[in-house]
Amino acid sequence: MPMTASEIERTILAAIPDAQITVEDLAGDGDHYACTVVSEVFRGRTRVAQHKLVYEAFGTRMGTELHAMALKTLTP
Repeated sequence: MPMTASEIERTILAAIPDAQITVEDLAGDGDHYACTVVSEVFRGRTRVAQHKLVYEAFGTRMGTELHAMALKTLTP
């Protein structure tokens, strides 16, 4: 079963509590999302390290329950 936008937000917040998150369902099918995450935890980290923090929050759910997510990470 695909993840909802609210589940994506809750999952990220559990790992990055100060995150400001915007989730957009790109295709309207619950399988393809675009997500912007803004957090102080990203400061001083490479873009790859920032994305890794977010993707690690999903564990094995990435690629199964969450099929595809375009990710943009920013610092405040």
